[in-house]
Amino acid sequence: MKAGYSFRDPGLLRLALTHRSAGRPNNERLEFLGDALVNLAVAELLYETRPYADEGELTRLRAQLVNGPALAERARALGLGDELSLGPGELKSGGFRRDSILADAFEALVAAVYLDGGFESCREWLRGMFLASAESAGPPAKDAKTRLQEWLQAQGHPLPQYRLLDTHGEEHARIFEVACVLDEPQALHCEGHGSSRRAAEQMAAEAALDALAGSDGA
Repeated sequence: MKAGYSFRDPGLLRLALTHRSAGRPNNERLEFLGDALVNLAVAELLYETRPYADEGELTRLRAQLVNGPALAERARALGLGDELSLGPGELKSGGFRRDSILADAFEALVAAVYLDGGFESCREWLRGMFLASAESAGPPAKDAKTRLQEWLQAQGHPLPQYRLLDTHGEEHARIFEVACVLDEPQALHCEGHGSSRRAAEQMAAEAALDALAGSDGA
């Protein structure tokens, strides 16, 4: 693991990397604390590096830097996936690659650094990790559902309908299947799946945009 921090208490590191599927104690409480610490550190960096940004822009930029997929990429860069303690079910299903598990582990690691070294150590560690991203982050791109809705409205077409088709998998690894249904400018039924209904809807909307583009409809 390439955390860039040396723990005085290795037990905190082990706890941070123990998923709830492995039993108790696990990293859920650390995750709660780490979420607040990450948000604070990134908010401070954006406040310093974007002196002319208003509250709305700062909020959007922070969400861009600390959302689940972004934190999962941080976890991958640190090699956390290979160090996770997972239960048999998560090991079998490849939980060490799942964004939600990796993002939670990153937040738990942040809290472990805070408890081990104190606030200033944790703050400086996070600032070093996020500074370049805070300085270079651009306006977040519109998501697929927003782009599809705006295009349909601009063309005078009805808005799409999103229908939940199925949910399956264990409670901690639920998969949602959703359809994006359009009547105009052509009849479309595009499906998506994800670890949340929102993620599945985004994938279905992206598929609808691709289908419209392929038929020169968008």
